[in-house]
Amino acid sequence: MAADDTLPAMRRRLLALLATVVLAACRQREARPVHDVILITIDTLRADAPGFTGNARVKTPFLDALAARGTVFTHAHAHNVVTLPSHTNILTGLYPWQHGIRDNAGFALDAKQVTLASLLHDAGFATGAFVSAYPLDSRFGLARGFDTYDDQYGEAAHVLDFAVQERPGNVTLARAKEWWQAHGNQRRFLWVHLYEPHAPYIPPQPFRDEYRDRLYLGEVAAADAMLAATLGPLLDAAPDTLVVVTGDHGESLGEHGEQTHGLFAYESTLAVPLVVADPTRKHAIDDRWVGHIDIAPTILARAGIAPPAAMKGRSLFAAGERPHTYFEALSASLNRGWAPLVGVISGGKKLIELPLPELYDLPRDPHEAANRYGEDRRSVVALRELLKSEAPTPAKRSNVTSEEQSKLLSLGYLSGTSAKTTYTVDDDPKRLVTLDNELHEAIAAYQMGKLDRALELSRKLVAARPDMQLAQEMLAFFLAQNENPDEAIAVLERKVAAGTANEAMRTRLGLLLSENGRARAAVAVLQPLANGSDLDVINAYGIALADSGDVNGAVAAFQRVLNLDRDNAKAYQNLGIVALRNGQRDLARRYLDHALSINANLPLALNVLGVIDAQSGNRAMAIERWSRAVAIDPSQLDALFNLGLVAAAEGKREVARKALRDYIARAPKEKFAAERKRAEDVLRSL
Repeated sequence: MAADDTLPAMRRRLLALLATVVLAACRQREARPVHDVILITIDTLRADAPGFTGNARVKTPFLDALAARGTVFTHAHAHNVVTLPSHTNILTGLYPWQHGIRDNAGFALDAKQVTLASLLHDAGFATGAFVSAYPLDSRFGLARGFDTYDDQYGEAAHVLDFAVQERPGNVTLARAKEWWQAHGNQRRFLWVHLYEPHAPYIPPQPFRDEYRDRLYLGEVAAADAMLAATLGPLLDAAPDTLVVVTGDHGESLGEHGEQTHGLFAYESTLAVPLVVADPTRKHAIDDRWVGHIDIAPTILARAGIAPPAAMKGRSLFAAGERPHTYFEALSASLNRGWAPLVGVISGGKKLIELPLPELYDLPRDPHEAANRYGEDRRSVVALRELLKSEAPTPAKRSNVTSEEQSKLLSLGYLSGTSAKTTYTVDDDPKRLVTLDNELHEAIAAYQMGKLDRALELSRKLVAARPDMQLAQEMLAFFLAQNENPDEAIAVLERKVAAGTANEAMRTRLGLLLSENGRARAAVAVLQPLANGSDLDVINAYGIALADSGDVNGAVAAFQRVLNLDRDNAKAYQNLGIVALRNGQRDLARRYLDHALSINANLPLALNVLGVIDAQSGNRAMAIERWSRAVAIDPSQLDALFNLGLVAAAEGKREVARKALRDYIARAPKEKFAAERKRAEDVLRSL
């Protein structure tokens, strides 16, 4: 062989050797387990909402920067279109029919289920979760495996309060930052959940003005800015952190006739953005069809932990095409008795199984405008076989408590019960989307404090669909909110007499009876429900016992709540109220102070502490507490009344005038006739 022939051959061998060395080095680097992991879930984030997906109408520099150095998965899908089951899919790597969480209410994760957090915790990671809204409350089981599960989103005083059960993302992130910095000497897994893009769309300034015509995008931009301000510096200090960002589901924004989410599973709500910023990988675009169940195996693989065999997903960085992915939207079926929606995606073909089935070719028809069910029968048969192979089990929920209903309603989620098992084309949600919008219009009115309008709409819904249990439940709820408890009680008592009342309706009936001077009747309604483990029901039962004069029974009920949940703020609040009624002022103060140390946003506890302060001669402190109480909940009539009278006596005329005017405007004329007259007399004297 000539020398000039040998040189190229040697070069080729050298290059091959170098390539082998480089490849081995890359493999070694990739195989090195990651030290820190941050999972960011942004509620209600459409796949096309961030700037890195091509949206020129929004500014999301933090997410765009992550995408620019990470892997962007352009065809990522959720498997549910509501918050709790979707996050459970992410944190377990299981489909909803495997882990059993099918909706936002009436379900809790079984203790036998292994979670991403528990696996990382067992491997030595410090684990912290910081969530922003009630659907992810620890009561639903997702706290398993987390050393810290911060769900202090701020609860209302009791189940009939009007208060949104969420906290601003910047507050959630501030708590997450403290935790992250306190655990810098450990491997860390941090999950942060932001609720900002969720309806109603009320972004903070300056985003409200900047996006006044696109408020949803204003919420998205606000969430991005919050992440940049808090997580940006943390990532600068720990650049080798594995970061995963996704939405739990999308938002329809009027597409296919749906205003928000939860009814359908079109791409507007099922497709989600997904970015994995891995320090060992360069920027890439991955157009394979992937799902939320692939996130947990990805994180486990990068942490050096073998995923459990039950996980249906696999690492997003594993080679090869993805298998099919299952999805469902069962809220309307579980809550209203409409047809259940299930489906499957494979190779871009999407089957939506309903009484009126649908088939879409997503690469050619991304907006799902052309239903090909009648034209492409071969794909329908193949996809139905895949759907059958998943063997999705029917959804079985426990009763939805009255408190769950109230909290979810404040967030825009409908929750009720339905025992229906057979369906026709008339039950297909496509034929009921107008009714769905009317339900959400009633909720929107409630969220904006327009209670008269919410009641008007709920009456129309009951007239239109008297067989829909949810409409009856909403009517009773809005009647009570509009200070019409007698009619609300009558609605619920009719359901009980007919044998169609669920546990939530019975609990609400018991509370209403107790609050309206019929405590013994309330005890009779609640007693059969109080032997379980539902903390809200036991608290309600204790209140009824206290109102009926059974102090010992009430204390026993509240102590039972604390045996099940030692940090139950409302049980401490209730113990404080009972102690004060019993003349134990110091004990009452200790209980109430402890309740507020757990949850500072309990206006009823603040009101009662204000009474104790006034009785003890500290009127200035009493005025401060009552002012805080009505700032949290302007409908706290007792606090308004007390504030008005004591502020007037202390010469704080403007404070007194406002409190008394608000009281007169809100207090029902017949029920509070004497108190209203006294308030009017004092107001005239000012």
